[in-house]
Amino acid sequence: MKYQNKVTIDLPRQRVIELLDNPDNMKYWQKGLISFELLGGDPGREGAQMKLHYKMGKRELEMIETIVNYDFPERFDATYEAKGVWNLVENHFREDDAGHTVWTADHEFKFSGVMKLMSWFMPKSMFQKQSCQYLEDFKSFAESHQAS
Repeated sequence: MKYQNKVTIDLPRQRVIELLDNPDNMKYWQKGLISFELLGGDPGREGAQMKLHYKMGKRELEMIETIVNYDFPERFDATYEAKGVWNLVENHFREDDAGHTVWTADHEFKFSGVMKLMSWFMPKSMFQKQSCQYLEDFKSFAESHQAS
């Protein structure tokens, strides 16, 4: 399954990257995030891995983020793996003529095991809506922390 989300943030690209590149800020825009832990590699470098722990409704979820491409301010790509789910997110950042940041996120999901069967019954829009919500939540966070 593949799809794309896009959001325009009323901030210069450099400020957006500063806020996005600080893992301590994740708690402000990733609803349900309980904790994160560096597992290996150099933070912010290709190959670095982080364990992310979320509470979503009544269930808890752990996933492993692996940085695939770290080329800020233009691009940041990572995979996210949880039980039965593999997700690649390719993030592109450009500044428009008005000095706003346009963040485009291309998502690719692959499923295995029980999740492969369940994915047949889960609408693509459910995944796309959740991904879009993270972008919108980051936009709100970033625009409220312009000068911090």
